[in-house]
Amino acid sequence: MLLTKKSEYALLSLISISKSNTPVNVDVLSKELDISKSFLAKIMQNLSKQDLVISHRGVNGGFVLKKPIDEITILEIVVAAEERNPMVFECSDSIQSCPNNKAKLCGIWPLLNNLQFKVNDFLDKLTLKDIAQ
Repeated sequence: MLLTKKSEYALLSLISISKSNTPVNVDVLSKELDISKSFLAKIMQNLSKQDLVISHRGVNGGFVLKKPIDEITILEIVVAAEERNPMVFECSDSIQSCPNNKAKLCGIWPLLNNLQFKVNDFLDKLTLKDIAQ
C-alpha cells in the first residue's frame, strides 16, 4: 500500500503548485496532470485539512503551499493524501496491536517493523524540494 494514486497525485499537484507564483485551482491541476477533477478535489481537501496547502476562494482562487517546499516532507504528504500512515505491509506497528494476536509468534514481524521504520524515516527526511527539481 505504500504509495497509491492518492499519494502520487498529491505529490504531482504539490510540485505543480510549488512552481507557480499564483494560486492554482483544481481545474488547472486536473487538466495539467490529467487527473479526475473530483478525485483531485478530495485529495486537495485532505492536504488542506493537514495544513500543507491554503485554499483561496474566488475568481483568482486556488491552492498555495502553506510552508516552504523544503519544510514539507514526503511523509507528511503521503499521510495527508492517504489519511493514514504508509505501510509497507499490512502488519501492525506494535506487537500489542496485532490483529490476529500472534505477533509474539511471528518470525517476520521484527523485520517488517524495522523496514517500516526505515521507510518512514526516509520519507520524513525527503522533502518536496528534493523531488520538485
